[in-house]
Amino acid sequence: MEQQPKDKLPYSLNSKKVADATRMWLQKRGVTMEEIAELVLLLQKKYYPELTMEECIHNVEQVLSKREVQNAVLTGIQLDILAEQELLIPELQDMISHDEGLYGVDEILAFSIVNVYGSIGFTNYGYVDKLKPGVLERLNDKSLGPCNTFLDDIVGAVAASASSRIAHRKQTEREQERGEDTLGPDIVR
Repeated sequence: MEQQPKDKLPYSLNSKKVADATRMWLQKRGVTMEEIAELVLLLQKKYYPELTMEECIHNVEQVLSKREVQNAVLTGIQLDILAEQELLIPELQDMISHDEGLYGVDEILAFSIVNVYGSIGFTNYGYVDKLKPGVLERLNDKSLGPCNTFLDDIVGAVAASASSRIAHRKQTEREQERGEDTLGPDIVR
C-alpha cells in the first residue's frame, strides 16, 4: 500500500472554508444576499403578504448553507471566470462567452440547486429565468462586461430554492396552527 509523504496530509473537505468561499465569490461577482432576497420576496409576497426581507435573507442563507448548492455556485462562477480569461477550449469558449441560447449546461447546473427543494423550486426558477427581474437583469446585461452565463442562472436558482423553502415551511406552520399532524419543518432544510 502506497503511503502519503510525511509532509502531505490526505485531502479532507473543509466545509466552513467552502461555505465562506461561496459567499465571498458571490460578493466578488457583485451579488448581495439582499438582491437575492428581493427575488425571493417578489416570488412569495403574493402568497405570504406578511413576508419580510429578513425572512427572505434568512432563507437565502439557509439555501447557501447546503453543500450541493455551494458546489454549484463555485463551479458556475469558476466557469464564468475562465470564460472571461478566455481559458476554455475554443468551441466552449464561444458558447459560454456569448451565452448561447442552445447551450443549456448553465440551466442544468441551476437545476442541481432547485432540485434540492422540489417542484416548486423548478417553477419559481422558470419564472424568474424568463422574467429576469432585479439582479438578474443586471447579470444578463452583456454590455456591462463580466461573463455571467452561469451566475445569472445560479442566482435565480438560489432565489427559487429559498422561495420553495418558505412555501414548504409556511405550509407546515399552517398545519401546526390547525393542530394537524405534520412531518415538521425539517423536511426541507
